Amino acid sequence: MCVVCGCGQPEGAPGGVAGEAPVVAPGTGDLHFGAGAARVSVPGMSAERAIRLEADVLGENNRQAAANRAHFLAHGVTALNLVSSPGSGKTTLLAATIEALRRRTPATAVAVIEGDQQTSNDADRIRATGAPAIQVNTGKGCHLDAPMVAAAFARLPLHGHEHGPGDGHGHAHPHPHEHAHAHGHAHEHAHGHGPHEHDHGLDHGHGHAHAHTHAQGRMQGQAHDRAHAQGLAHEHGQGHHHHDPAALLFIENVGNLVCPALWDLGEAAKVVILSVTEGEDKPLKYPDMFAAARAMVLHKVDLLPYVDFDVARCIEYARRVNPAIEVLLVSARSGQGLDAWLDWILEAAHQTAHHGGVPAKAAPGTVSPEAAATEAALRRRIEELEAALAAARMGVEASRHS
Repeated sequence: MCVVCGCGQPEGAPGGVAGEAPVVAPGTGDLHFGAGAARVSVPGMSAERAIRLEADVLGENNRQAAANRAHFLAHGVTALNLVSSPGSGKTTLLAATIEALRRRTPATAVAVIEGDQQTSNDADRIRATGAPAIQVNTGKGCHLDAPMVAAAFARLPLHGHEHGPGDGHGHAHPHPHEHAHAHGHAHEHAHGHGPHEHDHGLDHGHGHAHAHTHAQGRMQGQAHDRAHAQGLAHEHGQGHHHHDPAALLFIENVGNLVCPALWDLGEAAKVVILSVTEGEDKPLKYPDMFAAARAMVLHKVDLLPYVDFDVARCIEYARRVNPAIEVLLVSARSGQGLDAWLDWILEAAHQTAHHGGVPAKAAPGTVSPEAAATEAALRRRIEELEAALAAARMGVEASRHS
């Protein structure tokens, strides 16, 4: 049960209201829980205690996340945290991504950490591709946390990957235990190979938006023009090159658009996956997740002719929450947009390996926009928590003297 996010309410609470009273909207009578100082209502728990718990638990998690991040960098691993609601097609997209990466960058080691409440179904699907995977079952937990990821990473072949001084990492991390290699290229990393050139042909021209990847069906006409004008994804200049990344770690989080937004796992970036079979207003309903994500993958775009989904409006909503979010349109089934998705992954890995996540043009010593935004959001939240805790304490003191 996740106490911090308040998603676990014991049965039998009178009317579901044993914690903070809701704010009632005039006219409609809609109830807004979590509108108080703690921004969450937990039965039987005061706002002061909820604030204290959140600060304690997230603080400990963030310390482990920082250790994970340093560990990944030392091993030449770029970690991506894939988040979505259940049924978005994360595992299907991930399996297709692994197969496509093997064709494009065969020297790159790939591994996966799978998060679910129960079963090893998704990890089994990933292992079937030849990539090593560790299943993390959270029980009643609604998200992965940094210690879980650290424990899973220690059991993956990537954890035994070594970098010498010539690789610019200066970190050797041999282990006495042996890892089972699920695919033959797990540790064959040639850092001295030449640059990998992306083929940006007619199917995938860069320097403009990715809306052209769905130039049929619902993307024709006005919706196409609006989405195209807004710019659906990151842009690469022509002749863009970079070396194959040493290793990629995909973390498929528990299907949930609420709790995983708050939990740093040590990843280089969060990627939110939204299926076109869902509502285009998801970014507004679950703003914390889309605000925390560096990129949004609109998945199952091959189904656009058959569903009522406004692509341009969805992107507008996502950018209303997060103006810097990058957007890609992808179908794992048809392969549509898959090359653009690989380009994005490889560029993210390039930035992480050579600039600590900072784009190549950033000045030395600067931090990435994603890291700066995350830090600013955390600082604001800490200030809110401190102010709320002070107010709660004042209320307690006032009640004692009344």
